[in-house]
Amino acid sequence: MPRLDRQHDVFVLDLGDGENRFHPDWLAAVNAALDEVEKADGNKALVTTASGKFFSNGLDLDWLGSSGADFQGYADDVEELFARFLALPVPTVAAIQGHAFAAGAMLSLAHDFRVMRADRGYWCLPEVSISIPFTPGMSALIQGRLAPQVAHEAMTTGRRYGGEEARDARIVDHAVPEDGVRATAVKIAFTLAPNAGDTLGTIKSRMYAPALTLLRDRRKPRA
Repeated sequence: MPRLDRQHDVFVLDLGDGENRFHPDWLAAVNAALDEVEKADGNKALVTTASGKFFSNGLDLDWLGSSGADFQGYADDVEELFARFLALPVPTVAAIQGHAFAAGAMLSLAHDFRVMRADRGYWCLPEVSISIPFTPGMSALIQGRLAPQVAHEAMTTGRRYGGEEARDARIVDHAVPEDGVRATAVKIAFTLAPNAGDTLGTIKSRMYAPALTLLRDRRKPRA
């Protein structure tokens, strides 16, 4: 399960050491961690990472299929988490130490900056290959954070990007050796920690207003 620690001005949210799929209990734990970060006073920043082979493999389709839960309600919860990260009034850095697939890759895009392991692991949006179309909110998030041609390629081909390929495409900002992923992200976050506050939150909310509107729209039917 996700765990939150603090290193001076930097909170480090470890998503776990498994596939880190978006089970409802996992979503609740991540939201509780964000509550703690938002309540903290003073300079602060957030690094999101994981401990095992995966950063996150995205939606928990096994749970969804076996639970009989309503997909739209589940998708609403996932999209609200994306929106929360996207507009968080705190500098955020995703430290992608392993595979980031589907909604896990989208979660990384909801962060301000991304650091990825250079030699192993993939960043991928495989929805076209598994016949699950992006919701309007997910599409807006991806297109709001990536260059148009990169978004098109990633969304329509399901290409798997290694760390250096992701950096060259500007999906991530840095590709570094395994032992430098978390340290690099923490360094970036520490430098940006003085920016935390309402002004940063307002800037993000206005910058990504179209995506946030769609991510938080509960009236539109899902594709």
